[in-house]
Amino acid sequence: MLLRGLTWLVLFQLIGTAINHLLLPVLPGPIIGLLLMLGYLVWRGEVGEPLSLAASSLLRYLPLLLVPPAVGVMVYAKDIAADFWAIVGALVLSLVIAMGVVGVMMQKLVKRQAQREDEQ
Repeated sequence: MLLRGLTWLVLFQLIGTAINHLLLPVLPGPIIGLLLMLGYLVWRGEVGEPLSLAASSLLRYLPLLLVPPAVGVMVYAKDIAADFWAIVGALVLSLVIAMGVVGVMMQKLVKRQAQREDEQ
């Protein structure tokens, strides 16, 4: 069962990488594969037992993926400190823009939901 789930994960990543190389070089292949898998699972309506088992097995090792970025921060601490205010500015600006977009989207969704409830 685990091997079948891992095969599905690798297959979607392979398809995403192929699409990346052939058609869409802007997005990384694994992201394309992830979106394809999401579409497939939404279309199917359920996550099968093999895929669920493989995902839960890999999820245990997720903290190991955070080690390389942490090491990178420690190695390039001087460079990050030199550009500290530029980094802080970019983070604050992106936070403000994202919060504004999310706020507008939420207001539109609330209005749409209220209209649906009024129609019923």
